Amino acid sequence: MKLKLYFAESYKELTQKVTWPSWQELQNSAIIVMVASLIIAIIIYLMDASFSQIMKAIYGLFFTA
Repeated sequence: MKLKLYFAESYKELTQKVTWPSWQELQNSAIIVMVASLIIAIIIYLMDASFSQIMKAIYGLFFTA
């Protein structure tokens, strides 16, 4: 009985109380997320590459052949 009530209330909430975004809002949000992800990925790549070069220089000072 409680399970049936739960599903009935959940369905009512999802169909009548929740405000769903429009297709245009959804596309705009997806584009913002993709651009932000790309920017963050580039920043992380640049940090990784620069730290790699710094560590190679430091190791070169101590472990030259």
